[in-house]
Amino acid sequence: MIIRKAKLSDVEKIHQLVNYYAEKGLMLSRSRSVLYEYIRDFAVAELDGEIVGTGALHILWIDLAEIRALAVKEELFGKGIGKDLVDFFLNEAKELDIPKVFTLTYQPGFFDKCGFNTVVKEDMPHKVWKECINCPKFPNCDEICMERIIKRQQ
Repeated sequence: MIIRKAKLSDVEKIHQLVNYYAEKGLMLSRSRSVLYEYIRDFAVAELDGEIVGTGALHILWIDLAEIRALAVKEELFGKGIGKDLVDFFLNEAKELDIPKVFTLTYQPGFFDKCGFNTVVKEDMPHKVWKECINCPKFPNCDEICMERIIKRQQ
C-alpha cells in the first residue's frame, strides 16, 4: 500500500468513498466541485492500484490544521490504512511547521490511538466552524473534537 497526494483523476473515487459515509451521517458530504477546489489538501491510500482510503489536511491558520474527510473502505477496517493516512498528515503538518492538528470525529477511540486528546470544541477558534453551516446537524453538532500537539509554540 502507498499513501500519496491526491490527483484530479482521483476525485471520483474520493467522492464515492467520502459520500458513502456521509449518507450514513458519519461525516460531511463533499461535492465534486469542493473536492476539485481542495484537491491539494487530499491524500489517498492506494492498494494494488485501487483507492482504499482518503483524507485531507486542511490548513486553517499559521498554527492550526484539521484532518478531515478521513475515510477507509469498510471491508479494510483494522488494516492500518486510517492510521497510515493520519501519520501522513501529521508528517505533512510537521514539515509545514504547523504546531497543532485537530479533528472533529465520531471515532474518538481511533484518534486516541493516534495520539490525539479530546478537547472542548467550543474552545476552538471560530474559523474552525466555517464549514459547519453546511452540516445537516448544525447547530447541534455531536462530533468529538480532538487535537494533537505536533510541537510546542515558542
